[in-house]
Amino acid sequence: MNGLRKFWVRLALAASLLVPIYFLGAALGTRFGLLDWRVGFGAMTYQWGARVLLGAAGFALIGMLLALAVPPHGRGWRMALIALIIPCLGLAYGFYVRQSAAGVPPIHDITTDLSDPPEFSEDVAETRAAVRCGNGLELLDARVGEFPDPACALGPPGPSVVDLHRAAYADLKPIELAVPPERAYEAAIAAARTQRWTLGLQDRDAGRFEATSRSFWYGFTDDIAVRVRPRHGGSVVDVRSVSRVGISDMGANARRIRAFTEALRAASV
Repeated sequence: MNGLRKFWVRLALAASLLVPIYFLGAALGTRFGLLDWRVGFGAMTYQWGARVLLGAAGFALIGMLLALAVPPHGRGWRMALIALIIPCLGLAYGFYVRQSAAGVPPIHDITTDLSDPPEFSEDVAETRAAVRCGNGLELLDARVGEFPDPACALGPPGPSVVDLHRAAYADLKPIELAVPPERAYEAAIAAARTQRWTLGLQDRDAGRFEATSRSFWYGFTDDIAVRVRPRHGGSVVDVRSVSRVGISDMGANARRIRAFTEALRAASV
C-alpha cells in the first residue's frame, strides 16, 4: 500500500500540473490559429474544461486520502495538497466566470444607437463571413442564437437582441459633444488609440472609422465602428462593437464602449 500511495500521489501531482498546460494550449492554440475556436474554446475549454478539472481534483483527493490513511500516516500529504489546490483554483475561477456571464444578457452586438446603429464596410463583412460559425451583423431583427449559417445554430432562436440590449444597457446612448464634427472626429481617433484599438478604415469626409480589439487569450476579435455627425451646433458620436464569434460577450463590448466614451470626452475638452 505504501508503494501505491507514493505512485498515486505522484500521478495526481503530474495530472494537476498538466491542467494549466492543457488550458494554455487551448487558449494559445486558438489565438495563433493552430486550433479552430470551436475546438480550442468551444470544446476544450467550455465543454471539457470542467471535466478535466474535476478529474484532476478527484485524483488528488484520492491521493490525499491515501497519504492520510496509509501507514506511515501523513507521508506525501503536502504533494497531494498541491495537486488538489491547482484544479480547485481552476474550478473556482470557472464558477466566477459563469456567474459573471449569468449577470449579463447573452448578446454580443452592442451600440449607442439602437434605432440607427453604425454600419460596417464590405471588407469587415467579408472578413467576418470567412469565420466558421461566426456572428452576423444584422442587429435590428436579430434573435439570440441566430447565425448566418443555420447549421451552426445550437437550438431554436431566442429572444430579440434589441430587447435584451435595451433592458441591460440603457446607459449606452449617443455621445454628444460641444465641438464641431472635425474636432470630434480627431478626438474619437485619439480616444481609440488610448484604448489600444487597431485602426482600420478611416473616412474623415464621412465622419466614420473602423477598428478591432483582440483579446490576449484565445485571440477573440471584436469589430468596432465609430460614426461622427453634426448635431445642435456640436457633434454626436455613435459606437458599435460586435464580437466575431460566441453568443455572449460577457459584457466586454459594453465595457469597451463605456471606456471609449470616457476617453472621448476627455480628448474633446
